[in-house]
Amino acid sequence: MSSRELILGRVRRALADVRGEDAPVERAYLRVHGDRGVEATVDLLAENLADYRALVHRCGEAELASVVGRLLAERGSGSVVAPSGLDPRWLSETDAERVEDLAGSTAHELDRVDSVVTACAVAIAETGTIVLDGGPDQGRRRITLVPDHHICVVRVPDQVVSSVPQALERIDPGRPLTWISGPSATSDIELDRVEGVHGPRTLEVILVEPVQE
Repeated sequence: MSSRELILGRVRRALADVRGEDAPVERAYLRVHGDRGVEATVDLLAENLADYRALVHRCGEAELASVVGRLLAERGSGSVVAPSGLDPRWLSETDAERVEDLAGSTAHELDRVDSVVTACAVAIAETGTIVLDGGPDQGRRRITLVPDHHICVVRVPDQVVSSVPQALERIDPGRPLTWISGPSATSDIELDRVEGVHGPRTLEVILVEPVQE
């Protein structure tokens, strides 16, 4: 008996009592922890985002353009890449050069861009996670991975959920999903934290509330 046959035999014996692929999977886990209202859920999102070292800002929809403009100015951004479907009003109060999200843009070209501004698909309060799905107002995945500064706009409460199971119900697993929990960071064997290795060094999240009627 070859080593291959020996290993496959062990795998078959280990899987002998496993149910078939069509058998229903029990999903008895909790969909959400606790009984939070909308305001408490948004507050938890802001708290966990900040805990992951994202910079969190809150404003009304009428103030969004001025907040985006201020953040870009404070950063000293001379250029900003924005998805084709981004609301142009969001960038109406900045003098930064707008760079298109083009299929042919190289990593070197995007690396020369100072900032990126996008929307999101959903935000998860319990984990402080922003999910992008490549939609028209979020653009290609690489525009949020190469530039060093990412401003992400989250509409509250519509785009905020409490838990990961609730988020999974809202997104299409076939889309190019990017899950973001704070700025990109890693650490070496001595636990020295280094930011900006696999994505933006700075993540700023704007929680924007609708106009009250």
